Amino acid sequence: MNQAVDPHATDIRHDWSVAEIRALHDLPLMDLVFRAAQLHRRHNDPADIQRASLLSIKTGGCPEDCAYCPQSAHHKGAGVARERLMPVETVLAEAAAAKAAGAHRFCMGAAWRQPKDGPEFDAVLAMVRGVRGLGMEACVTLGMLTPSQAGRLAEAGLTSYNHNLDTGPDFYNDIISTRTYDERLQTLENVREAGIGVCCGGIVGMGEGVTDRAAMLQVLANHAPHPESVPINALVAVPGTPLEDQPAVDPFDLVRMCATARIVMPRARVRLSAGRKGLTREAQVLCFLAGANSIFYGERLLTTANNGQDDDAALLADLGIRVAEPVRAAAE
Repeated sequence: MNQAVDPHATDIRHDWSVAEIRALHDLPLMDLVFRAAQLHRRHNDPADIQRASLLSIKTGGCPEDCAYCPQSAHHKGAGVARERLMPVETVLAEAAAAKAAGAHRFCMGAAWRQPKDGPEFDAVLAMVRGVRGLGMEACVTLGMLTPSQAGRLAEAGLTSYNHNLDTGPDFYNDIISTRTYDERLQTLENVREAGIGVCCGGIVGMGEGVTDRAAMLQVLANHAPHPESVPINALVAVPGTPLEDQPAVDPFDLVRMCATARIVMPRARVRLSAGRKGLTREAQVLCFLAGANSIFYGERLLTTANNGQDDDAALLADLGIRVAEPVRAAAE
């Protein structure tokens, strides 16, 4: 019997150069969006936009010095108080409320450099098991992971692990000094080896150049398989952080990043993430047309405001877009 051949397999590449990605990114906007939209429809249902809810389960006091992050202990002027890990039952109540509101992935973030084995990590495992028991996808972001910790999260049923690269390798040291790029890549490898889906993207608007943005996408696109989820964030310039004076990101920059990410990673969930609150309905629709097929759903991200659930529900309804049942995004 002849084995079926995927007619679109040639769209999946892991050998992109930065120059190629930069050339795509810089296409005339209408041409770029059209090309991305065609590829998006070849590999995905354009009416399937995933809703993910995000909760900070342990806020503030992070020892990392990420210039964009108000949770860093280095940026006391941001005024984010250090809080302890939330109780398991409280987190699961939040997850149940998110599911009732229409979310089907529940993401949990803890402001750690790396979790320590012990009662708190055990509590996170219980949260993962509880969220999965609700019939939802479960994602966590806890900082760096050892292979053993990744394995335990996999055993608990974790769907996906978020660990962003933030930017390209050459600009990275301008933003963070407490963790190397290679350490980030090692955590991604540990997650992938454990059989957990990878959620990895970056931030636009930190002062990086377009080549830095292309370089970040190149690192992601040359992973095999591609990340299942790729968050595209616009910087939220929080007072008290080193990037507080950065200008707002042009919405077309986000459209270009969504479209370029879709072209180089055709089957990933491209998530329109932080900064979406600053976009008009029309700008969000243009991002969807360009290949974004996931959003954070709920009025708050980790420590910054997000679009209201009612507004999002109304927008999706106006577009005639259904919300898919919880299914892990397909890797190639």
